[in-house]
Amino acid sequence: MQPTFLPWIGYFDLIDQADAFVFLDNVDFTKQSWQQRNRIKTANGVQWLTVPILWRGHSGQKILDVKINQAYKYKEKHIKTITQSYCKAPFFNLYVEEFSNIFVEPYQKICKLNIDLIVWLCKKLGMETTFIRSSELEINGDKVERLINICRAFDADCYLSPPGSREYIEENNLFISNNIELMYHNFQHPHYSQLHGDFVPYLSVIDLIFNEGPNSLDIIRNAPIKQ
Repeated sequence: MQPTFLPWIGYFDLIDQADAFVFLDNVDFTKQSWQQRNRIKTANGVQWLTVPILWRGHSGQKILDVKINQAYKYKEKHIKTITQSYCKAPFFNLYVEEFSNIFVEPYQKICKLNIDLIVWLCKKLGMETTFIRSSELEINGDKVERLINICRAFDADCYLSPPGSREYIEENNLFISNNIELMYHNFQHPHYSQLHGDFVPYLSVIDLIFNEGPNSLDIIRNAPIKQ
C-alpha cells in the first residue's frame, strides 16, 4: 500500500491481517491524493488536513522523493485544528503528546512523515507486523509483475490486496501461475462513539483512537464482514 497521510481505519485492518506490510514508496506520487491529505471531524463538519508539498517543476516524482513545502506553517495549523476538534474526546489526552511530538518533527519528505505516523498508530492500536519500504527491496516490474516480485521477496504464499487494485490485477492476473493465493480485502466500516453530531465514516483513524482509545483495535477487528 502507498504510505498515506493519517489513513482511515480500513487501512489498519489490512495491516492487522498481514504478516508483512510493504509501503509502496517508489511509485508515482499523485497530488491532492490520500498520500497528502485526510479528513477529520470538527464541530463545523468534516475538514481536510493537507500537507503542502513542492510540486511546481517536480511533477512525475516518486512518493519517496516528494518534499514538504516548508514555507507553509501547516504543523501548527493542523495541531490547533485537531486540538480544537478532539480536546473533549475521552482519550485525546492519552495520545496527543506523543502524536504531536512526531507531527512537529522537522520532516523534509512526506513519505517519512506518513510512515512514522502509521507505525506509531499501529503501536498505539496494538498491531504487530513486519514493515518494509518497497524501495528497500530493489524490486523491478510494473503493476502486477511488481506485486509478484514483492511476494517472492518474502516467499509469500498469499497476497492481500486492497479492492481498488482489482481492475488492474484482473487485467493480467499472474498470481495463479506463480502459485500465490490472491485475496481481496473487504472491510465494512463499523460505528463507534464520535463527537459533533451524527456518525461520519471514512475519517482518519485518529478520530477512532481519540474517541475510543484502547477499545479501538477490538472495534476494527469486530467490524461486520462485507459480503
